[in-house]
Amino acid sequence: MLKLAEFDYPLPKELIAQYPLQKREQARLLIVNRKTGTISHGVFKDIIGFFRKNDLLALNDTKVLHCRLMGNKITGGRVEILLTRRINGTTFSCLVQPSRTKVGEKIIFATGSITGILSSRGQISFKQPDADAIYNFGIVPLPPYIKRDPEDLDTVYYQTVYAKNEGALASPTAGLHFTQELLKQIQGAGVNLAYVTLHVGLGTFRPVKCENIIEHKMEAEYFLVPDAACAALAKVKAAQGRVIAVGTTSLRALETYASGRKEGHTDLFIYPGYKFAAVDCLLTNFHLPMTTLFMLVCAFGGRELMLKAYQEAIDNKYRFYSYGDAMLII
Repeated sequence: MLKLAEFDYPLPKELIAQYPLQKREQARLLIVNRKTGTISHGVFKDIIGFFRKNDLLALNDTKVLHCRLMGNKITGGRVEILLTRRINGTTFSCLVQPSRTKVGEKIIFATGSITGILSSRGQISFKQPDADAIYNFGIVPLPPYIKRDPEDLDTVYYQTVYAKNEGALASPTAGLHFTQELLKQIQGAGVNLAYVTLHVGLGTFRPVKCENIIEHKMEAEYFLVPDAACAALAKVKAAQGRVIAVGTTSLRALETYASGRKEGHTDLFIYPGYKFAAVDCLLTNFHLPMTTLFMLVCAFGGRELMLKAYQEAIDNKYRFYSYGDAMLII
């Protein structure tokens, strides 16, 4: 039995980053060596010094949808809609705030440019001809621990510079620190890049409520390991290089691929005791306590070492969560 409380840690609220750094690559970097148990400090732009020739850097190229809509009822009451999945045409599953909004209510968005009707609990239908027309009026779905409304800068900074395949409800935040120039430098050092896709959905963030975490069920998310990535993975293994996953989502896509599937939906839940088959190193941001993300990190780096690393980050006032600093586990 793995108790939920074993994955808790205290975090001062002032360390939760509310804004991104203007220069992505200037984030701080905590480096954790699993073999020696040592922890050191650096700057993200110098991460290239921890890579080797023939290593493979695996990045998640999912693109965040502008899936948060702010609207009003006919009576004037404010309503917030998060579009979680397109069912067909312009009918979506959704989360609604306030939850007491009634089925059948008409909601007006963008000063009347878009109208929608709650067709059932957790579902909304629009009159617009296509989904793009709706997303064009949406805003960036910042996580709830960022206590402000989205701003223009979030359209740029809450997206990786290599985002390509639309479908995510949240950003694969470990990749937010890379710039195109830094990626070119990494390639110039003989490190290969491979792009996989995992559309970050609600399953990644669904709270764990089971006292025994093993009983928790992940919601499935779409993933793809394309042919080019498959070839790159085979090449790096043949060259005895390392696979470095950028973020927990890339790692889950790669580990699902290692089990024999290259596309589909994955509900892979990784917690301590899991045997990793594809990934040798992990670059990640700092995650919320008692979440599946933190449990994955504990599985990869060891729970005691990760709790020690997180405390080191707290003591040194690292910035936490989506817009925060990064950690490289080698």
